[in-house]
Amino acid sequence: MTLDDIVYHTRAVARGVRRAHLVADMPFMSYQASIEDGLRAAGRLIKEGGAEAVKIEGGVHVAELVARLTRIGIPVMGHVGMTPQSVHAFGGFRVQGRTAEQRQRILADARAVADAGAYALVVESVPRGLGADITAAVSALTIGIGAGAACDGQVLVMHDLLGLDPSWKPRFARRYAELGAEAQRAFAAFAADVRAGTFPSEAETFE
Repeated sequence: MTLDDIVYHTRAVARGVRRAHLVADMPFMSYQASIEDGLRAAGRLIKEGGAEAVKIEGGVHVAELVARLTRIGIPVMGHVGMTPQSVHAFGGFRVQGRTAEQRQRILADARAVADAGAYALVVESVPRGLGADITAAVSALTIGIGAGAACDGQVLVMHDLLGLDPSWKPRFARRYAELGAEAQRAFAAFAADVRAGTFPSEAETFE
């Protein structure tokens, strides 16, 4: 996703928001190269996209950017643990924080971002004990996704919640529906009716 993509989609969401808090995700390479890049990108998401806050992945190395953004009035949500923009560095979507070294690094990242002014942190794919430790260690709200029940809130990707992809089920996801399988059934039934000549019927045809 490019910054322009995120601006466009954020603006579309902003037009429909009534009560929800709208946070725009800073895309890969919109802030990693320099503080100035990050300031400009975040400014666009607020000014052009209509976002109320921006989300930044990372810890100690993005703390300065978080501080600069909050000083100029742009609220920041952090994201630590399994950070999807770094998935290749992790060797895939893997739980982080299993070793003592990883645990200390993630705790330090969470503290650095919270101390820099982030009002909330997404904590993703870490052992539940680490999710609890982060929640206890920072003043920012913690929002867990595969981080245990001790976080202040929880997030579940809509596609996982609705079962839109029958082949993908992360361990931390709970499916509340199986809409993907139902959609496949509906598409197959439609195709079969067309092949059989039963769609459209007289009831679906104009005289």
